This record gives sequence, C-alpha cells and structure tokens, in this order.
Amino acid sequence: MKDIDFSTISTQIKNTRISKGYTQEYLANAADINTSHICNIENGRAKISLPTLVHVADALDVSVDYLLVDERINSDAAYEQLIIKKLDSCNLTQKKKILRLIEFVISDTFGI
Repeated sequence: MKDIDFSTISTQIKNTRISKGYTQEYLANAADINTSHICNIENGRAKISLPTLVHVADALDVSVDYLLVDERINSDAAYEQLIIKKLDSCNLTQKKKILRLIEFVISDTFGI
C-alpha cells in the first residue's frame, strides 16, 4: 500500500485555494478551523486529518479525491468530474448552450 503523500495534499489545498481567490482566513472560516492550522497544513508543518480534509474540500467546493491525487490534471475522469460539477450550477438554457458549444468543438477539432 502506498503511503499518504501529505506534501501533495498540502500543495493541492494551497493551489486550489489560491486559484479560487480565497485567503487562508476565508478557507479556515469556511472549513470551521483555525487560520494558523490552515497555514501549517499548507506549509507541511501539520498533517491534515480526515475530518478536516473533508471540511476543507467542502469549503473549496472540490472532492476529497481532487485534493488527494496529484495526477488528476491528466485524468479523463477528473476532467469529467470537473465539468459535471460546473454543469450542476447551470440552468437548462445554459446547459443547452454548453452542449452546442461542445458539439461545435468536437466537430471542429475532429472533423465530424
């Protein structure tokens, strides 16, 4: 069994937080933990517990596996999960437009 790579988790949390424009204080409040604890987790000075990981993932609006797996960028399943997550917040009209856009990109890219 492979050991848990806490440095990868720390990096993923920090990168995700920054990409969403969140401060450590905002994330700490949203995850109901201390700001210094978030800082320690992100800087590898503390290992994150499973309950805290779940709270942080919820606060960042990502799945726990998104924070656990550093190869997710190259994974089809990860992209599909991200697309579905984004679609959840769209209304029917937006979804229809997105479908047309996808069909256009596929036909343009692959000559279909």
